Amino acid sequence: MSARTVDVLLPLGLDTPYSYLLPEGMTLSPGDLVHVPLGARGMIGCVWPHNRNDGPTGKPVNATKLKTVKAKLDYVPLPPELLKLIDWMADYTLAPRGMVLRMALRHGESPGAGRERVGVRLGGPAPARMTAARARLLDLLADGFVRGKSEAAREAGVSPSVVDGLVDEGALETVVLPPEPAAYPPDPAFATPTLSEPQAQAAQALSAAVDAKGFGVFLLDGVTGSGKTEVYFEAVAQAIRDGRQALILLPEIALTQAFLDRFTTRFGVKPAEWHSGVSTRRRSRILNEVASGQVKVVAGARSALFLPFRDLGLIVVDEEHDPAYKQEDGVAYHARDMAVVRARLAAAPIVLASATPSIETEVNARRGRYRRLALPVRFGGAKVPGLSPIDLRKDGPPKGRWIAPRLEAEIADTLEAGGQALLFLNRRGYAPLTLCHSCGHRMRCPSCTAWLVEHRFRRRLTCHHCGYQAPVPEACPACGAKDSLIPVGPGVERLQEEVQALFPAARSLVLSSDLAGGVERMRAELDAVAKGEVDVVVGTQLVAKGHNFPGLALVGVVDADVGLGQGDPRAAERTFQLVHQVAGRAGRGKAEGRGFIQTHMPEHPVMRALVTGDRDAFYDTEIAAREEAQLPPFGRMASLIVSASEGHVAEGHARRLAASAPIVAGVRILGPAEAPLAVLRGRHRWRLLVRAPRAFDLSRYLRDWRATAPKVTGNIRVAIDVDPQSFF
Repeated sequence: MSARTVDVLLPLGLDTPYSYLLPEGMTLSPGDLVHVPLGARGMIGCVWPHNRNDGPTGKPVNATKLKTVKAKLDYVPLPPELLKLIDWMADYTLAPRGMVLRMALRHGESPGAGRERVGVRLGGPAPARMTAARARLLDLLADGFVRGKSEAAREAGVSPSVVDGLVDEGALETVVLPPEPAAYPPDPAFATPTLSEPQAQAAQALSAAVDAKGFGVFLLDGVTGSGKTEVYFEAVAQAIRDGRQALILLPEIALTQAFLDRFTTRFGVKPAEWHSGVSTRRRSRILNEVASGQVKVVAGARSALFLPFRDLGLIVVDEEHDPAYKQEDGVAYHARDMAVVRARLAAAPIVLASATPSIETEVNARRGRYRRLALPVRFGGAKVPGLSPIDLRKDGPPKGRWIAPRLEAEIADTLEAGGQALLFLNRRGYAPLTLCHSCGHRMRCPSCTAWLVEHRFRRRLTCHHCGYQAPVPEACPACGAKDSLIPVGPGVERLQEEVQALFPAARSLVLSSDLAGGVERMRAELDAVAKGEVDVVVGTQLVAKGHNFPGLALVGVVDADVGLGQGDPRAAERTFQLVHQVAGRAGRGKAEGRGFIQTHMPEHPVMRALVTGDRDAFYDTEIAAREEAQLPPFGRMASLIVSASEGHVAEGHARRLAASAPIVAGVRILGPAEAPLAVLRGRHRWRLLVRAPRAFDLSRYLRDWRATAPKVTGNIRVAIDVDPQSFF
């Protein structure tokens, strides 16, 4: 009798599954999760379908060479659409299938069963000794309902010891409560909003698409403050009414408390959150309840895209233009693009929401591939703030200062009128460079070709690329001169120092992702700004992430040129999006918003578009430039980074790799050249860029090239990024 086998894909750097023997009486199907031996250890794997027409599971093999599946695990199988997504991503990105599977295979991570939830209720005679605290607790529980011990103590305003004392005396009895769900079911009728006419039309179109249960891509294109969230919430409500599930991707889920509050206001409960800040035990419960269909809505970071939804009826990608959706470490992929693929595989509509769509999305909408739903005005009639340029060549600040006199005067007027001001500078820390004024030595990271950034609040010099930190030395490490190190250029901490000098009575706050205190501190500070407890906010790009500050009346962009002129083909697009989004934080409340841009290049097309408010002119110009240069989305690109611990080794392999590239008409290999960030974490980096026509199968070309390229030896690594977003 022939042995029965099954193919199992493991979450390792492997592209093909391994074959295992099936024990007697065990049946398995694609998507089932199993425990299998691998060498001297065991691991979780996924039963993989046969994709190469090689027959059904159960083909005859030499059983003596195979190991046996240990167990079929008690998890809901991965759905077929997720298996197809993993296959599709592996083919497109050239990542090993096992590494893509690893992003979906989060099962078994829980540290074990959680503690039992214990509740209390009235259960016996009154206690012999009565106190005021005991009386309050007994009055609360007189309704006969069961409450958790901590909940009962909190509602009665007593300490937990009062509850324990009454349990010990028999006045209360304990009850084991069922496990708390990962998320409570949202109520689509909890608080139906009043929508404007454009909002209502867009919401109706999205709801109809959800109800039709078919694939389609919608660009929800609305100015900042137009109520895009409320519109796609109605599509979420329709998915819930249809008994299906919805996924909402957010670029900074750990920082968007305001979004969670708005969801709760609309649906009565929070969605299930999925991001790195969620505990391992809670993630395990969410994963299991997503797979079973109990969790109806997940709001998460890009990794939520790989959850095993049982019946996915809608995907929303909020702020679809945000670069945070691109993962560059490990499997290099863009979550927005992969979300479109997953929606197609699930036969579900997808909503891409943004006030400043990416060039790729804008081109797709203009060509009719995506349906545009426009929200051209702010909800409630508020005006989008105008932007005025401040030419730093003519009206710049005094030496050693960064706020121009006109912006200083406008901030003073805003504060006097009781409004809030926001100063935006996309540089973390106190100063981007520290040098010795005696010998000119620049403080540099020992592991990267990058300057160390001073963080004065922490009294540390930090590399923002590898995380290296060191205290600020008292003397120059090169010449030994004491007190000779000076900061060069402004960061947000230095800008706050200037704000405190100019406006000593104003309450100021720095909002930056690298300040101590983590997510909880960040949420508290954002809440303080929203409540008007801060007068002047100094922030990095973090403040552009869709926050709603009702009292914000003025926005000043301190250095609008910081993102331009870096040799990045996306520099103009990113600068436009970032400044436009930051300016859109103002004027959302009663006060009319104003915005000012400090720039050395007021004639630059990006600055002209921002000042005139002519968004279409910017897109027309940028799209035409991309098309002429055959840059994405009118051409295809891939980046190959060759790295090694020694520079000549990395360069040598990069040159051999370039020489082995297949010659195909229309495909150009640029390089090799040193990467702009030539050394990262102690590894020397050389870069090759591949440019190809739009319709060219670039993934297959790269796969063929890799198969015939010189073998990687020693500690050489070659990282391939299809559709790169970063060129550093």
